[in-house]
Amino acid sequence: MKRVVIFASGSGSNAENLIRFFQNRDNASVIQVLTNNPHAKVLDRCKKLKVSALSFNKIAFTETDHVLNILKSNNPDLIVLAGFLWKFPENILKHFPNKVINVHPALLPKFGGKGMYGMHVHEAVINKKETETGITIHYVNENYDEGAIIFQAKCEVKTSDSAQDVAAKIHELEMKHFPKVVEEILNE
Repeated sequence: MKRVVIFASGSGSNAENLIRFFQNRDNASVIQVLTNNPHAKVLDRCKKLKVSALSFNKIAFTETDHVLNILKSNNPDLIVLAGFLWKFPENILKHFPNKVINVHPALLPKFGGKGMYGMHVHEAVINKKETETGITIHYVNENYDEGAIIFQAKCEVKTSDSAQDVAAKIHELEMKHFPKVVEEILNE
């Protein structure tokens, strides 16, 4: 049984989608969710889904090995960032090489980097008058949104679309593709 740990910062819709996807699988399961936000809605979702969830602060994540030690004790086959907003520290990346992935709400390398998350991305897509956007699932390295691309899915951006319209299209792509891509990576 492959073990997945999810990092999330907000509402946790992607985390819930992944947890539900793997709940009845015999090949993998989400064993824990970690969050940097003690008020994140993802904690409520985990409680309802009976999945272990913990919150941590910046010191535990970047200045000590506290979060690394939690991960070591869980021994995950894959660490999945699902709406996690902090840059991942090198001590964790070194300990789990090629085992940390992220979903980004744009077609990287466009609209990536520090500060490019959530509605900031969708507003940038609209402001640049892009005709398409999408999601990118990629490995995480020491730089924001620069790890090797694993998968991309596209959607059309109409001239009449608002940032909220784009967000809804991106959410649909994430719900459809993210769990399947995670499963493919685990099966490699």
